[in-house]
Amino acid sequence: MQSTETLDMIDVDTMLWHVGDFGRYQYMLISLFSLINAFSAFHYFGQTFISLVPEHRCKNLNKNLTHTSYLACSTKIIHPNETIELPCVSGWDYNSTYGYISLIQELNWVCKDDWKPVLGQSVFFIGSVLGSLGFGVLADHIGRLHVLVISNLFVVFGNLLTLLSSDAIVFGISRFIAGCATDSNFVMMYIIVMEYIRPSMRTFGLNLCIGVFYCLSCMAVPWVAVLLGHWKWFLLMISLPHLSILAFYLLVPESAQWLISKGKTEKAIICFERIAQINKKQVNQKVFDTLRGYANVHIKKNGPETFFGLIKTPKLRRKTFILMFKSMVMTLGYDAISRNINGFGLSPFLIFTISSSTILPACGFILAFQDKAGRKALASGALFISGLFTAGAGLILAISAVPNTVVPVIFAIISRLSINVAYNSGAQYAVELIPTVVRGQGVSAIHVIGYAASFFSPHILYLSNIWQPFPEVVLGILLVVGAVACLFLPETLNRTLPVTLEDGENFGEDERIFEFSCFNRNKTESTQTLSPKQNDKKYVI
Repeated sequence: MQSTETLDMIDVDTMLWHVGDFGRYQYMLISLFSLINAFSAFHYFGQTFISLVPEHRCKNLNKNLTHTSYLACSTKIIHPNETIELPCVSGWDYNSTYGYISLIQELNWVCKDDWKPVLGQSVFFIGSVLGSLGFGVLADHIGRLHVLVISNLFVVFGNLLTLLSSDAIVFGISRFIAGCATDSNFVMMYIIVMEYIRPSMRTFGLNLCIGVFYCLSCMAVPWVAVLLGHWKWFLLMISLPHLSILAFYLLVPESAQWLISKGKTEKAIICFERIAQINKKQVNQKVFDTLRGYANVHIKKNGPETFFGLIKTPKLRRKTFILMFKSMVMTLGYDAISRNINGFGLSPFLIFTISSSTILPACGFILAFQDKAGRKALASGALFISGLFTAGAGLILAISAVPNTVVPVIFAIISRLSINVAYNSGAQYAVELIPTVVRGQGVSAIHVIGYAASFFSPHILYLSNIWQPFPEVVLGILLVVGAVACLFLPETLNRTLPVTLEDGENFGEDERIFEFSCFNRNKTESTQTLSPKQNDKKYVI
């Protein structure tokens, strides 16, 4: 039992120290977060494989006619003096990879109907943008846990409606609904887990789940589709498990910081009491009284806040805009670089698996270095390296007199690993920098802007028609500029995170541009890892 005689008030992070910040309860949360990672990977990339376009060719128009080749949407008939292309009216033959039948094959959405699956992909993207923004606002009104459950139910409803699709309208509506859940069905649990884990263990706990379970799930997605053999069975298999998220109401706590920010301090205390019970910690009631004092003085004096509070004051506005720009650069770079590594002549299933395997080493790198180098150094460094090697790969291809794919491929792999590091660590950086009172709205808005930027990915890649290394050079410049922008963000490693907008305005303002935690560890030593008794002056207001 910890003494609290010298404490007038303590905040949420110190309260977590009392009830156990890395015990049995945290292991349970990490396990559930691993489950969320698997579900979100199958949901997001399941969209790719239900809409997979197999190789196809036109069937014979006339068995007596001899054709030497097939085109996707017409039959080429070779005569002695001319070649005649006739439209395909007799249907198509499909080369089903590993025997898997996609929605495209079943409904014959190829050739003149190839716009229908494109529509589905487009509205899924639109749904993800609007859903992330809408659920983010909702999360700051009704709580993270409620939105986590609701968004996963959207997955089930949208995917089950997709099973009934027989025309483009139903398909578009169903994919829009399923897309609305994208991001929120993952980010809300990310926020909750991050808030209930010891700050020094956040990088390890969160990135271990992403690196192992998200990576393995991504690699497994195509082979689950192959095993089930048909897109309907595949979609059903990856949808129904989301219903288990309803059980999270019995297992997962609401964000205590959100509860306190809404004046629901007693509910937050109930969450802490439950954590203490499972972690077998005995906590003096005086400790909870100090948390009540902190909430009454430091939180309740602030009224309800919205996302626009992030851009009202100059310093917080600068940080928010930098986070938005960083999200745009990372998401655009991640999508474009992923699209640009292809042409190995392998099946789409195998290519997807090989590409997804880069997630694990990237997260392993984050685990090894993020809590040593710090968030700012890792984000800036990863973006810079990715930009440098992306541009280098394109320039080598352009200036090489003799075609050489080995060096550009090595450069491309390094670039892909680096952008994975930046992308996977970027979510934690944003969550830590955005103040608690608008964390749901702020993080969602940043994600939405990142998603919106990925719209330009295919257009950047199209620039190769003008000059071969154009896409790589453009992406390289953007990534390097993003790396420079990260230098103007404050470090969050081992710091007490901002709760109110005032905290966010003042957070890290005494920090220099080239000041990194790895070079200044003593100064940034966390007050959160010490006992409240050792740190009592820190929490007196």
